[in-house]
Amino acid sequence: MSGSLFIIFLLILGGLISTLGDLLGSKIGKARFSILKLRPKKTAILITILTGSLISASSLFLVILVNRQLRVGLFRLGDLQKRLQESKQVLIPLKEEREKLENKIKAKEIEFKQLEKNVIALRSGKFVIRSGQSLIISEITSSNSEDIKYQIEKIIINANRYAHNLVKPKSKDIRNLLLLRKNHIEEMQNTILKGGNWVINIKSVRNVLMGENFVYAFPEITENKIIVRKGEKITKGDFKQDDFNKKDFSDKLNFLLSSSLAEMKRRGSLTNEIKLRRDSVKELKNFLNKNDKTNFELEVVSLFNSKTAQPVVVELNINYPES
Repeated sequence: MSGSLFIIFLLILGGLISTLGDLLGSKIGKARFSILKLRPKKTAILITILTGSLISASSLFLVILVNRQLRVGLFRLGDLQKRLQESKQVLIPLKEEREKLENKIKAKEIEFKQLEKNVIALRSGKFVIRSGQSLIISEITSSNSEDIKYQIEKIIINANRYAHNLVKPKSKDIRNLLLLRKNHIEEMQNTILKGGNWVINIKSVRNVLMGENFVYAFPEITENKIIVRKGEKITKGDFKQDDFNKKDFSDKLNFLLSSSLAEMKRRGSLTNEIKLRRDSVKELKNFLNKNDKTNFELEVVSLFNSKTAQPVVVELNINYPES
């Protein structure tokens, strides 16, 4: 039954019951009928009251009979309130978990957008500093706490100047772009205080575009030791008649030098290139012009003692294979 029809039905029912009660009260009053030893007038009033109560009771009964929500609300309200409270208690940690997940999703979206931006920038070659790139490599040695602190501050200032020139080359006012964690700096100081020779290598944490306001970096500290000694043979390679065309020979020579650099890196060198003695290539060309059909062995030999942060300078020695 719809709500409007139900209301009309209640109104008609109430009118009928009230009319019936009024007629009954009038007849009882005229008949001077008495209930419970009451006077006829009071008996008529009692009948009217009972009739009104009957109207209310029948209306409520019909409403409860027809309307399930009211029926549940009247008889199960306390139980529902208790269950609702329990549900709210259960929902609290779920809401917190939802908020955490939403925050993670937002963070991932930001990270994805930044990654997408970085990929576009990488393809277009707009990065001025790349992730892991060294901003400064400097030797440091001291046993005095204040002196160590001063040297580290100076190294950081120079690294910041270098980064600033790359990121904001048009700005003459050098701002502090370089950001390092305080505990990393303290760990460096404590390590150097133990004594010995050390190398500080400050590297960029991530790719940096031109014009950005911050360069996040972290310091690496490495023992400053001799990586290669003067006269030491680093690598060698055999060259035969088949290698004497220009392309093959150049590829094999580059591979030999790359192998030498890889060996230096394996030992702990921070250098990014192998420097050839100026006349080495010229001497090699002269040799090839005179001996284009000769098999020989080419050695990469260190010219100086080179420490962790120092460049590795080499020359090329030609040896004939033993017959």
